[in-house]
Parts: sequence; structure tokens; C-alpha cells
Amino acid sequence: MNRIHPTAVIDQSVVLGAGNTIGPYAVILGNVQLGDDNWIGPHVAIGTPGEMRGGLHPATWADDADAATVTIGNRNVIREFTTIQSGLVNGTSIGDDCYIMTKSHIPHDGILEDLVTVSCSVMIGGHCHIQEGANLGLGAVIHQQLVIGKRAMIGMGSVVTKNIPPFAMAYGSPARIQGANIIGMERAGIAKELIEKIKVKIAEGDLEELRRLIPIEITNFVEAQKELSH
Repeated sequence: MNRIHPTAVIDQSVVLGAGNTIGPYAVILGNVQLGDDNWIGPHVAIGTPGEMRGGLHPATWADDADAATVTIGNRNVIREFTTIQSGLVNGTSIGDDCYIMTKSHIPHDGILEDLVTVSCSVMIGGHCHIQEGANLGLGAVIHQQLVIGKRAMIGMGSVVTKNIPPFAMAYGSPARIQGANIIGMERAGIAKELIEKIKVKIAEGDLEELRRLIPIEITNFVEAQKELSH
């Protein structure tokens, strides 16, 4: 059972799970798959074409949908006036348990893994990959084709122009790594002794030593960068 406000516009091509709440004047267009128990706020727009000059702008509401997709998992909160655009190449994907705050922009071909927090007015460029549990601060701007690593934290108002490794804390314009996200590591269940070692290697920018300390996280981070370079 979904609770959908009568003013919401949902394309016939949209696939809905169960238990979703969709607010007033929300618009969901095109080939969108929505899981279960999501909360979609007023005036959210999902599935509009990716922003590219000269790109296709189909009238999806008139049976003119293209093959691009948006896939959204379960238990996400997507607050009012957020925009989530359809992919141009591989589709746009949001995992489970993300919290996306008001006026945020999720781009074409963007990937948000589980438990990502996107604060108010965050702008994410196309093809970015935001890994599990990352936290993007108020008004941050993420340049296209970047990877933000697992449990990394981006400070408010930051302009991110480089990949940010797992568990790092970065802020500024342009953003620079300023330390480690200790709280994020604690929430990830990392032992205190290991946290201290990771903190030192993040400060030194020693990715190879970090690979030894947190092999899964660094391998996933590097592989995500390789995917974006293809």
C-alpha cells in the first residue's frame, strides 16, 4: 500500500514497491524503479533527463520514455525540491537508507550507495560515485566524475575537485583533506587502535598503506575510480 498525494504526477512507466509515501506535487517520470518504504517530499522531481546540452529531452508523460533509468532502493528519505535525474549512460542509482535533504541535486549517472547523507542544497556533478555512509555537508559542490569514499565527510560549503578516500574529512574551496572522520570509523565498527593508524595515514596521503589497513574500502574506492575513467 502506497500513500500518494492526489496532486503527485507519476508516469505509467514508473515501478513502485510498497509502503512509499509520495508528497504533494512530486513528479516521477520515465523508467524509474522505486523500492519500499521511501518518503518522497513535496515538489521532488525524479526521472527528468540528464542535463547535457544537445541531449535528448523526451516527453516521458506522452509515452516517449527512453532507455535511461533511475533505480531507488528502500527506506530512503528524499526531501522537498530535490532533483534526481535520469542516467545518460548507465542509469542513476540510489541505495538503501539514504537521507537526501531539501534542494539537493542528484545527477545523471550518479551512484549513491547505502546510508549516504546529502545535506541541504548539495550539488553533485554527473557520474559521481558516493560510497557507503558518506556525509556531504550543507551546500557542498562535488565536481563531476569523482568518487567520495566510504564514510568520508565533506564540510559545508566545500568545493570538491578531487577524489576523497574512505574515512577522510575534507573541507574548503577547493576542498583539501583536513583529517579523518573518526566518528564515521567508530560507527563502522573499526577498533580504536586501527582508527589511530588510519588517521595518521590519511593525514600523510599514503593510499598504499591505507590499502593494507582497510583493504576492502580502498579496493572499492580504486575500482570505482577505474569505472569512471572508462
